[in-house]
Amino acid sequence: MNMKKIALIVLAALMACGTASGWGREGHEVIAKIAENNLQPSARKTIEKYLGDHSIVYFAKWMDEYRHTKEYGFTTAWHVAVVDENLEYAPVRAKGDAIYGIKQAVEVLKNYKEQTDSTVCVNLKYLIHLVGDMHCPAHIYYTGRNQNFKVDFGDGHYLKPKETMSFHSVWDYAVIQSSRIWSVSEYAQELDRKSKKEIKAITAGTPEQWFHDNAERCIVQFDMAGPGDAILQDFVNEALPLIETQMLYAGYRLAALLNELF
Repeated sequence: MNMKKIALIVLAALMACGTASGWGREGHEVIAKIAENNLQPSARKTIEKYLGDHSIVYFAKWMDEYRHTKEYGFTTAWHVAVVDENLEYAPVRAKGDAIYGIKQAVEVLKNYKEQTDSTVCVNLKYLIHLVGDMHCPAHIYYTGRNQNFKVDFGDGHYLKPKETMSFHSVWDYAVIQSSRIWSVSEYAQELDRKSKKEIKAITAGTPEQWFHDNAERCIVQFDMAGPGDAILQDFVNEALPLIETQMLYAGYRLAALLNELF
């Protein structure tokens, strides 16, 4: 399939999906907290100076909030990215995507000492958020796959409330909210238990390679549920480890980028 045809298929799917949000608050903030816990002290100090003495956790969801403003509306397309039939990153979105936004921010931040404080600040906010988004199963758009469908989440009893929602929302927040009541710090502490050797392996490579890795791991979502299916506890039990792996990897990879830049 040529790139023009891929682009047409993907753009049609995006029009049907509307503007999808990223991880919910919990997902983005846990990712940022894991990254914060793995920052070098000097990098953390420099970053927080540019963020107005706030931590990276404070701005974890900033892009989801400011995409709805006139000034930052242009970033709406950046929250997802596409893989082709070989699960390789396919930059087919005219207005950019998550990988585009990450790479652009990295290029700016490589020379952060030569930039204005406001330029460094906003590009940090992009990076903090988009590294998280590219790891969300629902934000990996698979060419030729239907991801725009509704499911019935919950049973109205133990797994409640019962609600019809997009399959996208199941991955963004519903599984997490139905399973965990920990604080962000507690959740990050529970997940962040890899050795230095394991972290080195997880963070090796480029954002494009990370995205391919994510796509390979997350394609199982299509075997787990389809249009109109009931999402019950067995689905949640299977989905939660995948979600937590994706959050953990996102946190480590965000920290690796920030440590390298600062």
